[in-house]
Amino acid sequence: MREFGEAPPPPTLFERLKEGLSRSTRGLSDNITGIFTDRKLDATTLSELEEALIRADLGAAQARQITQAIAEDRFDVSISDYDLKRLLAAEIAKILKPAEAPLTVDKAKKPFVILVAGVNGTGKTTTIGKLGKHFGRQKLEVMFAAGDTFRAAAIDQLRIWGERIGADVVASAPGADSAGLAYDALERARAQNADVLLIDTAGRLQNKAGLMAELEKIVRVIAKLDPTAPHAVLLVLDATTGQNAISQVEVFKNTVPLTGLIMTKLDGTAKGGILVALAARFGLPIHFIGVGEGEDDLQPFVAKDFAKALTGAS
Repeated sequence: MREFGEAPPPPTLFERLKEGLSRSTRGLSDNITGIFTDRKLDATTLSELEEALIRADLGAAQARQITQAIAEDRFDVSISDYDLKRLLAAEIAKILKPAEAPLTVDKAKKPFVILVAGVNGTGKTTTIGKLGKHFGRQKLEVMFAAGDTFRAAAIDQLRIWGERIGADVVASAPGADSAGLAYDALERARAQNADVLLIDTAGRLQNKAGLMAELEKIVRVIAKLDPTAPHAVLLVLDATTGQNAISQVEVFKNTVPLTGLIMTKLDGTAKGGILVALAARFGLPIHFIGVGEGEDDLQPFVAKDFAKALTGAS
């Protein structure tokens, strides 16, 4: 029992996740509420459940898979909302589990080079700063490369993050060649014995061939210094775009060797189910999810916790 006037304990990671996903949870709950109230699990209710899952952006194939799994051994039997949420969470977690993978730094590769890509407006540069803080907590020496040379604001943003966490920032004047900057940054990271080099890139639309070619060039150029680099290529996705995230992954993975995904802005949308569709379709690791704007709101992805928060299961 807390003493009078004592501050409440800070929210746990799961509590922050539940709060961040509250809009998605409400969206899914609103869709399924009442489907099974005093009704049996028959063909009609199963069809309604499948439609509800599709509306929640889980994807048609996954909605069918989940619905069929729930129907096994329970067909023509009444089911409560409580049991339904628990069953949904379990089936969603099964789909997501293969995508649950921490982003680990191979210390034999020094510096460990992480290239971060994404379309405009995903929160990519902020995510890079938060990743830098994450690695800093692991006592790793971090360096930033401000490769988004099209935006002076992105360069300034990384400089602020660098000051905040004590990381060097390699930057140039706006409009400079981003591939050349990435090359220089890798040279400096080697000279300073940095553990991790995080390279920002310009936000690019997946239908702009010139910008995508430039991203390919960055990969080619840094490979001249280290044939194994980049060691990780992360795509930052904005959850509010829903199904459009699928086409983004398709195009980027055909341009650069994607190794993992980060989903941001899950707190600002009811489309959190898109993560299920992405995991099932691409099988790429989902390393982190963003459930708020705070520095600690970029969380490692845990399939079971995400599934429980998404469905509102206890």
